Amino acid sequence: MRDIQMVDLKSQYQKIKPEVNERIQSVIDSAAFINGPEVKRFQKELEQYLQVKHVIPCGNGTDALQVALMALGLKPGDEVITTTFTFVATAEVIALLGLKPVLVDVDYESYLINTDELEAAVTPQTKAIIPVHLFGQCANMEEIKKLADQHDLFIVEDAAQSIGASYHFTSGEARQSGTIGHFGCTSFFPSKNLGCYGDGGALFTNDDQLAEKARMVVNHGMKVRYYHDEIGVNSRLDSIQAVVLSAKLKHLNDYGNARRAAAWQYDQAFSEIEAIQTPKRMINSCHVFHQYTMRVTNGERDALQKHLTEAGVPAMIYYPVPLHQQKAYRDDRYADGAFPVAEQLAKEVISLPMHTELDQEQLTYITSKVKEFFKS
Repeated sequence: MRDIQMVDLKSQYQKIKPEVNERIQSVIDSAAFINGPEVKRFQKELEQYLQVKHVIPCGNGTDALQVALMALGLKPGDEVITTTFTFVATAEVIALLGLKPVLVDVDYESYLINTDELEAAVTPQTKAIIPVHLFGQCANMEEIKKLADQHDLFIVEDAAQSIGASYHFTSGEARQSGTIGHFGCTSFFPSKNLGCYGDGGALFTNDDQLAEKARMVVNHGMKVRYYHDEIGVNSRLDSIQAVVLSAKLKHLNDYGNARRAAAWQYDQAFSEIEAIQTPKRMINSCHVFHQYTMRVTNGERDALQKHLTEAGVPAMIYYPVPLHQQKAYRDDRYADGAFPVAEQLAKEVISLPMHTELDQEQLTYITSKVKEFFKS
């Protein structure tokens, strides 16, 4: 049996190696390393895949979030609502820009932002909501959009973990993750469902004016070279990363299918273990399983992680400390116990290996080791 990895990028690379190597070499031969034709080609391919008018490539997913907030023209002191159960980048960019993070709790079964609590978090200073499409499925965008429309708020979707997922409105309309709000933001970090071989990210929008503003922001605030109309940053996707992403994009749906098949096997294997709650699928969102994150409800999550590690099965905890309990984001508004669901999840969640190259032998071994723990 091959060694089990949380993410097996080496095996994935072997399947696309000829195309990737050839196209990387073509970039080197052309010496068009920054904003070359390959970046524009990938941009167009991703726009077509997402059925969105504008894709703005940038340096990484955190930059994408920051650029979105800058392009929206938010001012220091403006409030931005997001979830406390997420990777730090979501709140980090809010704080970096002098905006005020306003946190809300999540749903216990889906881990997604609790839309029932959003209304109470809105104040006259609220200007935007950042829903996080955590672990590979979309938050309840229909309800979030209704609330945003009611209060005239911007929506910036954090789609760093959900590219390839779709959201289905009750009207029957289906939209790709990241294409519903004013901006969607994603990361192309190597371990993502669509990952490059370095850092990379992108913003999505259907708004022509916002797209123009974002393109200026990522390029030092320039529309015309050396004429700086906006305060900007330097955040660009390089051409080598673009050709890697282009090669992978044509396989993205297959990658999602492989992840769903592995998740289904996990579900079946653990269905009769009372202490395990497998991840809930939202009825209005397709799940692409960036992570397979389940709950261990009997207090033995850490012991299970130790057991799996000793058996050669990597298992990660995303996220062990909610944002409101992080030292950098402590706030008098949010004492311990302020967000009981997130605090409970931090004690229970564990993520098993999830990637496109999991084979039957590996899945059988992983599930057997989990079952072994609960039988002992």
